[in-house]
Amino acid sequence: MGHNHSHHHNTTGNIKVAFFLNLIFTIIEFVGGLYTNSLAIMSDALHDLGDSFSLGLSWYFQKLSHKKPSNKFSYGYKRFSLLGAIVNSVILVIGSIYIMSKAIPRLMHPTEADANGMMWLAILGIVVNGAAVLKLKQGTSINERVVSLHLLEDVLGWAAVLIASIIMQFWYVPILDPILSLCIAAYVLFNVYKNIKETLHIILQGTPEEISVDNVRIKLEKLPEINEIHDCHIWSLDGEYNLCTIHITINNKLMTIADSSEIKKQVRQLLHDEFDLEHVTLELELINEDCEYREGI
Repeated sequence: MGHNHSHHHNTTGNIKVAFFLNLIFTIIEFVGGLYTNSLAIMSDALHDLGDSFSLGLSWYFQKLSHKKPSNKFSYGYKRFSLLGAIVNSVILVIGSIYIMSKAIPRLMHPTEADANGMMWLAILGIVVNGAAVLKLKQGTSINERVVSLHLLEDVLGWAAVLIASIIMQFWYVPILDPILSLCIAAYVLFNVYKNIKETLHIILQGTPEEISVDNVRIKLEKLPEINEIHDCHIWSLDGEYNLCTIHITINNKLMTIADSSEIKKQVRQLLHDEFDLEHVTLELELINEDCEYREGI
């Protein structure tokens, strides 16, 4: 129990530090973007604002997800993280479209940006986001690894701004700033599309992409006590915690409660080890048993 509490504290602590690092830098970034007249900086500031929101939600939901199931939420609170993902995605879409609407006119009429100021902000961005990545790399949870990857993408974005700002200090190419801002906005929209697609798939209770219902059926029907598998439904609460309900037809023979218990134990163990299914609900039936409910019969 002591180990679990320590791990939970370290996980939320790592995300908390990353959140405050990112939020403070985002504020600096917005001020710097206005000062340097750089749309590339402003577009990345908007991206970082979304990251801060995402980190804040990750920090909040990391704590909330440990709450036990209640009468109101019998499956627990894990799915609340999907709500945060949707809100975060909407913010990023609105912000990216706004930045693109400002950048496109600048392609026709580019204005000069403060390349020197952009360079120093880019260096600061690499340092701050890099520190957040290193902090999260100390953790072991999937949540930390995903957020760490997101912040690593920010580091690469700032590296691109740094290169562009150095070029603009030696050559007069003001169009480079709106081009860079459009690239960053397009990159953000592409990732938002992937996140929204994955989130909607989970909300609509789609089968997790890494799991095949046919493979589950084939594996289970190899067990000697099992005759057939049907009504197999697999879905995920939050993209990590996967559930399954399944009807199992067993061979017709006298079976004790102990025998039934052993079959259930084997099935649950196989589904956990082979397919990472955490919560499995089983119904055992005899051959030719009608498991459907028909009103009036």
